[in-house]
Amino acid sequence: MSGGQIQVERQDGVATLTVCHPERRNAMTLAMWQQLAAALRELEGTGVRVLVLTGAGSRAFVSGADISEFDQARDGEAAVVRYNQAVAQAQQMLAEFSAPTVALIQGACMGGGIGLALACDLRYASASARFRMPAARLGLGYSLADMRRLVDVVGAASAFDLFYTARILDAEQAERRGLVHERYADDDFARQTQARVRGIAANAPLSLRAAKAAILATMNPPAPARTEAIDALVRQCFDSADYAEGRRAFAEKRDPVFLDR
Repeated sequence: MSGGQIQVERQDGVATLTVCHPERRNAMTLAMWQQLAAALRELEGTGVRVLVLTGAGSRAFVSGADISEFDQARDGEAAVVRYNQAVAQAQQMLAEFSAPTVALIQGACMGGGIGLALACDLRYASASARFRMPAARLGLGYSLADMRRLVDVVGAASAFDLFYTARILDAEQAERRGLVHERYADDDFARQTQARVRGIAANAPLSLRAAKAAILATMNPPAPARTEAIDALVRQCFDSADYAEGRRAFAEKRDPVFLDR
């Protein structure tokens, strides 16, 4: 499956979305935001156990929005609204994707790249990764949804610092602030992150989806209908064949084999 500059691969329950715009350090164009949303829409509900987002090559995860197209893509109020809606839709769909999502970050992760990383549940970085929110150097504004994700992850104090100073953080600093969960040596990054992703994919999918829905609900107090939907997901876990398999495997002292049912 391929979506232009958003490449999609599936293997063993893992769907990998790769941002492919290396000549612009994987900067996101309007078309790429739209392609990302389309890929997520196509993958949702198809049995994906883990969704991985990464950038082509090691120079950049995503270096931000492709500012070179702003004169055309954001020319006039209607175009600005259309562009902002495309960005918001892609990030929201990523944040709400039902399966666990993992950002694998190498090289530059800036502006909209940080926004995409924050929309993922887990963020793993290579030691040479660099992070920056350059909005104040470009005269850009960020939406409330973008700010909420940043504050939820790093706290208000770090959010103020990142926006006010537009400083560059190295991977160690990003890890200390909670912006990334773990960092790995560049030459061991692929092996370590593949092991992490495979480990997540081997866990019970129903349990992971129920946990994700509940965790997201704690961040945004749910309406009664959403609470009922989460309760139904939890009940589904206890009624599942995977739950029975998990108990059998524990009793038999072996690794469980989950079938997502």
